[in-house]
Amino acid sequence: MREAAEARRHLLDVQIVAFPQLGLLTRPGTAELMERSLGEGADVIGGLDPLGIDGDLHGHLDVLFGLAERTGAPLDIHLHDGGEQGLAQVREIARRATGTRVTISHAFCLAEARELDDLLAESNVALTTCALGADPVLPVGPLTAAGVLLAAGSDGVRDPWTPFGDGDMIARAHLLAYRTDARTDEELAACYAVAAHGGAALLGLERVDLKAGDPADFVLVPAASLAEAVVDRPAPLLVVRGGAVIAREGRLLERSPR
Repeated sequence: MREAAEARRHLLDVQIVAFPQLGLLTRPGTAELMERSLGEGADVIGGLDPLGIDGDLHGHLDVLFGLAERTGAPLDIHLHDGGEQGLAQVREIARRATGTRVTISHAFCLAEARELDDLLAESNVALTTCALGADPVLPVGPLTAAGVLLAAGSDGVRDPWTPFGDGDMIARAHLLAYRTDARTDEELAACYAVAAHGGAALLGLERVDLKAGDPADFVLVPAASLAEAVVDRPAPLLVVRGGAVIAREGRLLERSPR
């Protein structure tokens, strides 16, 4: 994976997550494989439903935060558990998050519950949502107003999870706006900001506002405003990375590093 990413470094940045897809504690040896993968080039430590999958909240988090302390890698914990069981896990993750970069992905339990917004903001725990299918979607307005870092992700990209993912983050902003009933220009632009700036901040990338000194990394689309771009999902005219045009009208122009 790292070799493949390096061969395409002129086209995209890649982070690799060591993820316990089938469980961490319930699959002996998984923790050791994850730590080994971090030594072999993985960037991020993944977690998965400490209670719903492993049935051991503290044991699961002990492993994850122990790995983070030893390696300095950030955590991305996928949490699908709903209700009070999900909220209890959010509370414990936030309590432990001091000094560690932590993201909770999906976080279905927070779609309606607002009592933990301030705790998440204070502990600097970020959230991601993918706004796909019938799953609960995190509310943009309340979370960002509370100071929580919220990002949108594509999750699956034409794989066994879903045939509808394509990695297009403007399309993802469109889905987020649709699922959260965004109507005004401001609400539509806020959904774009979650997909663009929220995602960049979560990944540790420099913000791009097309100002002097910003990284020359952007997608150019034919739209009169952010709101129009989110609604219409126009096909990109250009994709620019590091000041070089790498795609034009949907076609990759450059296939090898300069």
